[in-house]
Amino acid sequence: MMLIARMKLSIIHEQRRFPSPAATPQALAWEAKRGLLWMGSRDLRRIYAIDPADWKVVQETEAPGIPWAAVSTNGSSRFTIGEGMNDDRYIRSFAHNTGFSDTERIACPEFTGSYLSYDGENLYLSQWYKHRILKLDAKGNILRAIDIGAGISGHTFIDGTIYVLRGTEQNGESWTIAQLDLSEQMPVVTDLATIPFACRSLTFDGEHFWSNHRAANEIVSFALPK
Repeated sequence: MMLIARMKLSIIHEQRRFPSPAATPQALAWEAKRGLLWMGSRDLRRIYAIDPADWKVVQETEAPGIPWAAVSTNGSSRFTIGEGMNDDRYIRSFAHNTGFSDTERIACPEFTGSYLSYDGENLYLSQWYKHRILKLDAKGNILRAIDIGAGISGHTFIDGTIYVLRGTEQNGESWTIAQLDLSEQMPVVTDLATIPFACRSLTFDGEHFWSNHRAANEIVSFALPK
C-alpha cells in the first residue's frame, strides 16, 4: 500500500539554466569533494565533469555503454550503464582518477533500472515502468522496494530524506518533485512542487537541486518554493 499526500502545488524556482556541453544530457551527479557536476550524454555515451563556477568541462571520458544515471558515493561514483543490443542495465563503479572499473560491475535486477541515489550506506535504483525504487545491497540484491506511484526520472538524498522526480512522459510530460521519509515503514509520498520541463536525473549540491532538460540540451539548477 502506498500513501500520497495531495496539496495545491507551486512551480519550482529555477536558479540557472545552462547549455549542456554535449547532446542529450541524461546522467547527473554532484561530486562534493571538488565541487563538480558530472553529466552523462545518452547519445554520445560519454561523461563530463563540469565546474559550475565558469561552466567549463574539466574532465571527459568515454562510457562503456549508455550512461543512464549516476550518483556520488564514498570517494567515487556509480553509473547505471546500458550495455549491448538489448540495453541491459548494469551498475558500474567509476573512480575519478582512473575511470570505469572492469571488475566492479553488478547487474540491475532483471537487467532493468535507471536512476540512482545513495544514503551513505546503500544504493537505491529506480525502475521507471514499475514505479518503484529498490534499496540494494553491495551485490545488487533487493533489500526493500518502495512504491512511488508514478514513473521516476530521478532521486537524491538530503539529510536522510529522499527526493524524487515522479510523473509521466505521456501527453507532453508532467512531473513533480516529491519527498519520502524512508525511516517510516509505509512512507508517505508528498508532492512538493511541479517541474515545468521534461526533467531527467536529480542531484543536490548542498544548496540547489540540479536536473537535465534533456530535450532542450540544457542543465537546470532550481530550488523548492518557500
